[in-house]
Amino acid sequence: MTTKYTVQHNVHPQDFKSYDTQTIRERFLADGLMKNDEINFLYSYIDRFVIGGAVPSSNTLTLESLDAFKSEYFLERRELGVINVGGTGTITVDGVTYFLDYKDALYIGAGSKEVTFSSNDKSKPARFYLNSATAHKAFPTKLVTMADADSVEMGSNETCNERRINKLIVNGVVDTCQLQMGLTEFKAGSVWNTMPAHTHSRRNEAYFYFEVPDSQAVCHFMGEPQETRHIWIHNEQAIVSPSWSIHSGAGTSSYAFIWGMAGENLDYGDMDFVQPNEIL
Repeated sequence: MTTKYTVQHNVHPQDFKSYDTQTIRERFLADGLMKNDEINFLYSYIDRFVIGGAVPSSNTLTLESLDAFKSEYFLERRELGVINVGGTGTITVDGVTYFLDYKDALYIGAGSKEVTFSSNDKSKPARFYLNSATAHKAFPTKLVTMADADSVEMGSNETCNERRINKLIVNGVVDTCQLQMGLTEFKAGSVWNTMPAHTHSRRNEAYFYFEVPDSQAVCHFMGEPQETRHIWIHNEQAIVSPSWSIHSGAGTSSYAFIWGMAGENLDYGDMDFVQPNEIL
C-alpha cells in the first residue's frame, strides 16, 4: 500500500484558546508528507481540504481514492493542485504526460481517473506537494510554470518581509472551482512571510514550508488576532489555518513556502488585514 492518510477534525476558536503546543500540532500540523515511494495525505474537515505529498523515488506512484471519500477514484468529485519541490518529474493524467521542473505546478480537473507520478532521475526524485478541494465542475488540466505565474513583489527590506508572490493556480491563470495555490520566495535578509497578517472568513488556507535548512525552523503564528499562539515548523511540514485564524511566520534563515486555499470565492485579495500593532 503506497497511499496513507490521516484525518483532522474541525476546531472551534474558543476551544483553541486552551490548546498547548502538542495539541496544536496534533490538530493542525501535517507531518511526514514526503516519504520515498509513498503518497501521504492529511484530510482536514476544514473545507474538506486535503494536503499531501508524493515522492516517486524507485517506483511510479498511482493516485488512489481515500476510504473517507467514498468515491471510485480520487478526483471523482475533487480537483487537485500539484507543485514540484524536488527533482524533475512527470505526472500522467488519463494518458497525457506533463513534465514538471522545480517549482512548476499542475492543475488537474475533476473527473480525471488515472493519475500517476514519476521521477526523471531516481537519485534526485521529484517531490510533489498536493492540495485538493471538492469540485462541482470539471475544468481542463493545465501545466503552469514559474514563467506563467502571476507574480508580484511585496513588502520591504525595512520591515523584513520583501518577497515575491508567485500565483500559480489562481483565477486568471487557471480555471478552478475553488482551489488556489502559489509559492512565495524571499529576498535576502527578509524572514516574515505574511505581514501584515490577515484572516479570510470565506476560506481556509494551508502553508507548506520548504527550503528550510535542517538546523533551522520557522515560527508560525496562528489563532484569532487577539488570541494568538505559535508553533515551530520544520522543513516540508504543512499547517492548516481555519477561517478565524491568522497565518504568518518568521524563519531563522532563508526558506520558501507554498500557500493553498479553498472556500467560497476565487478573489485572491479577499483578506481582512490585521496590522502588527493590533495582534496580541
